[in-house]
Amino acid sequence: MRSRRWSRSSGTQDTLLRAARDVFLAKGYAEATVADIVAASGISVGSLYHHFGGKPGLFLALWEQFMRGQEERTSRAAKAAQDAGERFLAGARAYLEGSWEQREVARLFLESDGPAEFTVLRRQRGWNWIGGNKRLLGLADTRESHVLVVLLTTMMAEAGREVAACESEHDAEVTIDEAIRLVRRLLPTSPDVGGASPQS
Repeated sequence: MRSRRWSRSSGTQDTLLRAARDVFLAKGYAEATVADIVAASGISVGSLYHHFGGKPGLFLALWEQFMRGQEERTSRAAKAAQDAGERFLAGARAYLEGSWEQREVARLFLESDGPAEFTVLRRQRGWNWIGGNKRLLGLADTRESHVLVVLLTTMMAEAGREVAACESEHDAEVTIDEAIRLVRRLLPTSPDVGGASPQS
């Protein structure tokens, strides 16, 4: 329900999200207060609680916004490629490039403890990514395929952390290229490894 509500973003919600983003980036989640966000946004405490239910809701809405952008970016890139392996690699590169372009907010979610429910939601999103990657690669429903996809997805998550932590665009580009090179080596190359036909 929350994500559906947040997706219908109003001008007030946008202003609150921008203010929360700036405050969280400046102070971190734990040190930021509702008063800080209200002061930065110029919007009342009542409105903040009405739209997001408090500081945790703002943090989670920002995370959903970031992840939705990453998912849209990777989906567009994957659809433009020709086969399962190349689709995965195109999506992986788009994800890593997004981690660099949105590095400030990416670092916030990688480094911040966040609200209590953040860990659970992040874990659930990770399992969703694993399922999506399995479909993208067209893998058969076997234990071997599951292990492969878990490793690939985990590898991409960690590569995203490394990219977001880079201090220069050159370092980010080198990190992305190396991550893609290593992922390519793990991708299945024969039909009996891959199983079914590829899907976006």
